[in-house]
Amino acid sequence: MAKIDLDNVGLTFTIRQNKQITLKEYIVRGLMFRSGKSAGMKVHALNGVSLQAADGDRIGVIGHNGAGKSTLLKLLAGIYPATRGRCKVEGRICSLFDITLGFEGDASGWENITYRSYLQGESPTTLKKKMQSIADFSELGEFLDVPVRYYSAGMMMRLAFSIATAVDPEVLLIDEVLATGDLAFQAKARARMNEIKNNAQLMVLVAHDLDTIRAMCNRVLWMQHGAVHMSGPSNPVIDAYIRSVQNAPPVAAAA
Repeated sequence: MAKIDLDNVGLTFTIRQNKQITLKEYIVRGLMFRSGKSAGMKVHALNGVSLQAADGDRIGVIGHNGAGKSTLLKLLAGIYPATRGRCKVEGRICSLFDITLGFEGDASGWENITYRSYLQGESPTTLKKKMQSIADFSELGEFLDVPVRYYSAGMMMRLAFSIATAVDPEVLLIDEVLATGDLAFQAKARARMNEIKNNAQLMVLVAHDLDTIRAMCNRVLWMQHGAVHMSGPSNPVIDAYIRSVQNAPPVAAAA
C-alpha cells in the first residue's frame, strides 16, 4: 500500500564559505554578519510542509521557479533527508527526474542498464527478465555495446528513460515533461508514461504546464518560498494560482 505522510517538514541547506576570500568579500561579509566568522549561509529550502496522500491520489505541485517543488520531490525520493518534522513514504518508488545523472561514462549501455537497474531495486532475477525489453525500448541497438561517453544527448535520454520506466512503481515521482529524442520516440515515451501512471498507486507530478496538472491530478499543492501556500482539489488551487500570477506587479527592468 502506497502512502506519503509529511508533517511540518523542513529542509535546510548550509552553504559553506571558502576559507580564502578577497578583501572585498571580507568587508561585505563583515557588514552582513557583523562578525567576520560564519559557519555558512543557511538556506531554508522547505519550511513546514505537510502532505498526506494514499492509494489513488494524483498530486500536482505548482509554483514559481525556486518555490521548492523539485526539492520536495527529492525529499520524497529519499535523496534529501528532512532537517525537521516527519517524512514517511511507503511503497516502491520510481523517480523520473535528473534521469541522465550518474551514468558511468566508460561503461557500455548494457553495463549501465545493469548498474542503474540495481540502484532502482531490481534483483538479478528480475533484471534478467527485463534486460532485453529495456534494450528494445531504447532502440539503440549495437550502440549499447559502446561506452556511453560517446552517446549524443538524445541517445543518453533514450537509455535513461528506458531504464527508469522499466520498474513497476507504487509511488511515481515526476518532475516536468520528458523530452526524449525524435517525434516517434516521444510518442512511445508518452504511451509508456501513461501506462506507468495508470499502474502506479500514487503519483506526485511537478510541472509548469497547468493544463497537464488539471488533466492528470485530483489534488494540487501550490508551493511558495519553500512552504505550502495552498492545497486542495486541482481546479480551485490552479485558478487561485493563475489569479495571483495575473495580479502580480510587473518586474522592473534592470538598468
